[in-house]
Amino acid sequence: MTLCGQWLLFLLCTFLSNECAQAFTLITFDVDGTLVRGSGQAADTGAHATSISIACGKVLGDGSPTIPVAEALERRDFHGSTDGLILLRLAKAALGVDAATSYERLDDMMQEMYQNIASLTDEELMRGIDILPGVISHLKTLSTMKDQVACGLVTGNVEGIARRKMRAVGVWDTGALAPPSSCQQSQQWPGVEGIGFLGGFGSDYCSGNIDDFARNHLDRAEQIAIATKRCQAQLLDQEEERGQQSQKLQRVVHVGDAPADVLAAKAFALNEIGGKEIGDGICVGMVAVATGSYSAEELRELAGEPIPGCWEPVILNDGMADPTFLKACGVV
Repeated sequence: MTLCGQWLLFLLCTFLSNECAQAFTLITFDVDGTLVRGSGQAADTGAHATSISIACGKVLGDGSPTIPVAEALERRDFHGSTDGLILLRLAKAALGVDAATSYERLDDMMQEMYQNIASLTDEELMRGIDILPGVISHLKTLSTMKDQVACGLVTGNVEGIARRKMRAVGVWDTGALAPPSSCQQSQQWPGVEGIGFLGGFGSDYCSGNIDDFARNHLDRAEQIAIATKRCQAQLLDQEEERGQQSQKLQRVVHVGDAPADVLAAKAFALNEIGGKEIGDGICVGMVAVATGSYSAEELRELAGEPIPGCWEPVILNDGMADPTFLKACGVV
């Protein structure tokens, strides 16, 4: 090979090496039914659900808890929805307060939710709820891949409550979750300041639209967009700190068990919520796990056909216990 040919080969290899080094993946996890599971009773009347009734009654009612969420609302109005929408729907169903009025007190209700959860021990919070098989082992593996992967949550949970749950079930201890973005640090969650992590949460966004059932997944899609934007900002911050070219976020993978998770990721992939400046050039993957209340067949039907380079869903019957989970995420 001539000297010129060797030089061209060197440049090509360097280019390809740089491209690979810059590629970066964000994996966002739902919580309930994805990372943890509980009995139907635990999900419907456990600490989290109870905190919603307590907060709604205290802020908008006479101070006493409203009737339980599972009694006041149809299952589709709270299962797979966000804390914000559930609070507003409960306020209307239990207290007769319209969404426009209750929306103005939404932050107050979320703070009351968190204060109630903060008063509980980890054991009380997670009574009847267990970590799902494969979660801890796969997260420990992902904790060793931080040069190419960031892990966070996309959940309808209030952020402070999500932090408490992740500590209680041992997810925080895996070291897999990326640190919170700077904008997340502006909202205070007393008692869990030291265990923040990247994500998009129920306390970050709520449309306030309780009449359109599609908002269950469209609000969650907004949370995926928020997590994505925060990850991109972190990569830019790293570039400034290290004085080197930042890694490029090329893939966002959402892991979830509910129809709202699948439809949210799909809406984000197809830019149905706007924000093209966030998602342009990003391939959206979806790992739908049949470890919650929905079958693999139901999730597969909602996912539809893949669009290579844009929308790439995978369905796993055994969720994160499946040995091909990391391959499904596209990181191995």
